Amino acid sequence: MRNVFVVHGPNLNLLGTREPEVYGSTTLPELETEIASEASALGLACTFFQSNHEGAIIDALHGAAESADAVVINAGALTHYSYAIYDALVAIAKPTVEVHISNIHARETWRRQSVISPAADHAIYGRGVRGYADALRRLVASAAVPPRRIAYGAADSQYGELRVPPGDGPHPVAVLIHGGFWRDVWTLDLMDSLAVDLHHRGFATWNIEYHRVGSGGGWPVTMEDVAAAIDHLGDLAAAFSLDLDDVTAIGHSAGGHLALWSAARPEQYPEQPDTEPVVVPRRVVGLAPVADLVAAHQMNLGEGAVEEFLRRSPQEGPERYAVASPAELLPLGVRQIIVHGDADVRVPIEMSRAYTAAAEAAGDDVTFHAHEGSDHFIVIDPASSAWDGVVGWLAPA
Repeated sequence: MRNVFVVHGPNLNLLGTREPEVYGSTTLPELETEIASEASALGLACTFFQSNHEGAIIDALHGAAESADAVVINAGALTHYSYAIYDALVAIAKPTVEVHISNIHARETWRRQSVISPAADHAIYGRGVRGYADALRRLVASAAVPPRRIAYGAADSQYGELRVPPGDGPHPVAVLIHGGFWRDVWTLDLMDSLAVDLHHRGFATWNIEYHRVGSGGGWPVTMEDVAAAIDHLGDLAAAFSLDLDDVTAIGHSAGGHLALWSAARPEQYPEQPDTEPVVVPRRVVGLAPVADLVAAHQMNLGEGAVEEFLRRSPQEGPERYAVASPAELLPLGVRQIIVHGDADVRVPIEMSRAYTAAAEAAGDDVTFHAHEGSDHFIVIDPASSAWDGVVGWLAPA
């Protein structure tokens, strides 16, 4: 993949002045410069098109059918009613990522539906202008190692992306769980680069999506989804030669919370005391994990993210912390590695230090790596020394 056609729809020519409290202060020319810079770093070239007219956008998509390898599209308000743009995307059959600067799911009711989403391979919304860079990275990862999208439930959010390395297997499995403080603007594309890297290292990767806060998630639905997604490996094992005795859960940030929790989920909920897991990770990697929900609540991480996630009343709080927080479930009984940057301002490294000490005191086998000068996201960069430490830890197993 080399050439990406970037399409902007109605009123996006007014970026920078139009409702900056919603769309930010970056102008369209500034945004295109940023996108082009990111594309160049990824080895891509971008062609840009903006129009306030539906027919012009359709004609431009038709014209890009021969020259473009992929499409990034923000159709503006046409997103919500232009079946003609949907038809054009289907007709040209290019890998497509839909992008929205604002969180359309948290706005007016009429903005919450996208009729073009079914023609796109992925949608990114609510991340501001960063969403375009994420869209390009998504396209690169999907082109490098195309994933199989497999549902583990009936809902739109209940699916995973499976990448299986060449060879007969059985293949060790890495379950990847993305973060984002459990909120719906963050999706599994955050873990794409790790999925590709681990695939090249001989792992089958199962990059899972789940209900998030804002789209039907939170207690207990999110945790039920993660449990169901991991257990679904049992249904996939024979067809894809997966080694269920060598499963590692790897989670970042709030996904780190879910990965750690997944190792202790036989005690998952008072409401489901007889639910036994089908697949239990033998190792867990926590990348800047939210390992202690009580501490995270006290620190107000994510500006109330724990409160939103647990959906708790004052009476329910202690009970939900007791079954949802990895720090309350120790010992987990599996090998763990915790990796954290000391410049992380989203999840302070002190949480990981305290969790590691508590896990060791409880008898767990825990390895802790602190990385000087590293922020919250460096730990999911496969080019970083932080990630080198993780794969080195995984290799002997």
